[in-house]
Amino acid sequence: MKHAISLKVRSYECDSYGHVNHAVYINYLEVARTRYLQEAGYDYPGLMKAGFFTYVSRVDVSYRSPAFSDEDLTIESEPALLRRVSGVMRQVIRRGDTVIAEANVHWCIVNEKGRPSRPPEAYDLRSLTP
Repeated sequence: MKHAISLKVRSYECDSYGHVNHAVYINYLEVARTRYLQEAGYDYPGLMKAGFFTYVSRVDVSYRSPAFSDEDLTIESEPALLRRVSGVMRQVIRRGDTVIAEANVHWCIVNEKGRPSRPPEAYDLRSLTP
C-alpha cells in the first residue's frame, strides 16, 4: 500500500541558508497524504458531510539531509498502523536515493465536537489501497 508523489522545490520554500525550511516539509507531507487519499478513492468530502473529520494529532519528523531549490523530491506514504478511529502514516521524503526526511504522522477521526469517534463504515480508513 505504498504511494509516491513527486514535486519540485520552489525557491520561496528555502530559508536564509539556501535549503528547504524545516516547516515546509510538513506541507510536503500533507500534500502527499492528501493525494494518497484521493488516489485511493477515499471520499473525504463525504466524511465531512457526515460530520466527521481527520485530525493530525502528532507528527514525528527526522531530518536527514537538506534539500535545495529546483531539486526533484519524491514523497512516499504508507500506512504503518490503521485502526477504525486512528492510525499512523509513515512517510519518507527522498532526493533520488538520499533520504531527506522521515516522518510518522499520527491521525484520528473526530466528530463535530472534536472528540475521537468511529465514522460510518463507508469511511473506514482500514480498507484503503492506493
